[in-house]
Amino acid sequence: MQVGRYIVSPLTHPIDGGRHSAAVSIRSGRGSMTHDRVFRFVPVFDSPDQAARFATEKALAWIGHAAPAVGTTRAQRH
Repeated sequence: MQVGRYIVSPLTHPIDGGRHSAAVSIRSGRGSMTHDRVFRFVPVFDSPDQAARFATEKALAWIGHAAPAVGTTRAQRH
C-alpha cells in the first residue's frame, strides 16, 4: 500500500501451533537511493489477517498516519 512517500508491505509467516508471526517492510526512495526498513514483531496471532493488520497499524504509526478501515489491508503471505 502506498502511504505518502512510503510503500508499506505487511508480511505474515506461519509458525508452530497454527499461529502466525508479523513483520512489515517500509520502503522509500527510488533506484540506488531506496531505503527499506523491516520490522519483526514479537506478538503471535491466530490468523494471517490479524498479523497483517497488526503489522500495518505499526507501520502507519511509525509513519504518522491513521490506520485504514478494517478489511482494506492486504498481506503478502509466504
